[in-house]
Amino acid sequence: MSPRRGPGRTRVRGLDEAPPPGAAEVFVQHVRLGPDAGTDGYPYDLPVVRALRASGGLAFDRPVTFLVGHNGSGKSTLVEALAVALGLNAEGGSQNFRFATADAHSPLGEALVVRHGRRKPRSRYFLRAESFFNVASEIDRLDREGGGPPIIDGYGGVPLHERSHGESFLDLFVHRFGPDGLYVLDEPEAALSPQGAMAVLARVHELARAGAQFVIATHSPILLAVPDARILEIGDDGSWHAVAYDEAMPVVLTRGFLADPARHVAELLEDG
Repeated sequence: MSPRRGPGRTRVRGLDEAPPPGAAEVFVQHVRLGPDAGTDGYPYDLPVVRALRASGGLAFDRPVTFLVGHNGSGKSTLVEALAVALGLNAEGGSQNFRFATADAHSPLGEALVVRHGRRKPRSRYFLRAESFFNVASEIDRLDREGGGPPIIDGYGGVPLHERSHGESFLDLFVHRFGPDGLYVLDEPEAALSPQGAMAVLARVHELARAGAQFVIATHSPILLAVPDARILEIGDDGSWHAVAYDEAMPVVLTRGFLADPARHVAELLEDG
């Protein structure tokens, strides 16, 4: 893949390049397609997967990496596959969760090869916004069965189904996520108010400074403001390039709309 340059865009390191001097050490350094990965059919015919093959892999050199792009760009497919490649449950949860309510995840996770850093995370977790309800239900089931300390204690002690969707997400970030953890998140803003998104921004930054690593697929211009994060924008052709915060698509579109909402609404209704 040929990296693109321009205002706010920086070169994305290739698979074999060393991190820049002084870069924070991360748990996951690179991910690429393995030699036995398929070439035809879903998900291998997706543009982002073809770009992953052509580029030799995706490098991570910062504690926080965001993936942004239009709906259907493949960012959620990538983070789900990364979670599975790391041994996490496709529907979400920690490395100890092994439930499934539907066999709906792609085989891409089994085809990925992950290059790890020297450090090992104290914990790993996959938050998939659309199936977090199922994680909460599994926690309830396991705690009813007993056999150990209540799992819900690690989420603040209040059953997640007794909290609002947004409150349960905040409980996860505050109580379950900790320093030196590896966290893969798919659209965590889905249940959050703007105030909640700002609280998550602060928590992600706090944990990143304490040795955690995050890989996050998001549409949120608020979350993208985490200091020192790498923002990778996936284009229509599946290739990605690093962008500065002010150039990220969710930021540009949101700012444009808020600057003149009446004009944008009129244009949208006229087009409809």
